This record gives sequence, C-alpha cells and structure tokens, in this order.
Amino acid sequence: MIKLQVIGNLGKDCVTNTVNGKNVINFNVAHTEKFRDAQGNQKDKTIWVECAYWTDRTGIAPYLKKGTQVYAEGTPEVRTYPKNDGTQGVSLTLRVQNVQLLGSRGAEGGGGYSGGSEGGYASQGAPASRVSSPGDITEPIDDLPF
Repeated sequence: MIKLQVIGNLGKDCVTNTVNGKNVINFNVAHTEKFRDAQGNQKDKTIWVECAYWTDRTGIAPYLKKGTQVYAEGTPEVRTYPKNDGTQGVSLTLRVQNVQLLGSRGAEGGGGYSGGSEGGYASQGAPASRVSSPGDITEPIDDLPF
C-alpha cells in the first residue's frame, strides 16, 4: 500500500468539473519546508502537489479557497509532461480519498469540515453530545478529588 499525506496551503481556488458523469474537485497544495544550507543561510523549499478529489459530495468545494490550509491524503501518482524547452517535467499528483480543512492564513482554528471516502462531512469543532457549562455543576466544588 502506498499512501501520501500532505498538509499545506492551497495555491488557488479549487475547480469543480464533471468528467464522464463523475464530479472531481481539482486543487493544488503547497508545502514549504525551511532549512539551512551548507553556509548556514536560511532557505525555503516548496513542493506543489496537484490534487484530484473524485466525489459526489462537492459541498466542501466553496471552502477550498486560495490560502486555506488543508490536510489531504490519498494515493500518489507521478506524471511526466513535455516542457516548453523540450525537456521532460515531472509533477506529483494525489488522488484524494480524504480532505480536511485546517484553517486559512491568519485564521485561528480549523474550518470545521472534513470529507472522506466514508461519506459525509463531520463537524470537528462540535461534539456529538451536550457539554455542560459551569452553571450546570451539581456537585459541591469543595469535593474535588485532589
């Protein structure tokens, strides 16, 4: 089994297409790593991953905007293509099985939606059961176990 996981920011807004009657959401994710070269200079290395999310549940598409941080996982594919200068270019493509919004630049917290092959979108921020507020405590406060 080969699985690729990537966390990064979208380079542009996603594009939703229909191919042979199936929906696909295309987007690209940039992951930048910082490192020091042999001379001690700070350098950045950015890897772009082209993503194709084949799904009938396209409700996440409006949230896949440029700059949004996402987590995507799926099966990697390496593609070659001819470049304008006559050489071969190589691109890393991800056939997405699961995508989760993590937030956007300058935003705190996550987007709150995830999608996956299991189906549906789930809210990450809201628990399934009711959380009690401090006013709902029925035990005396001085009976703490510590």
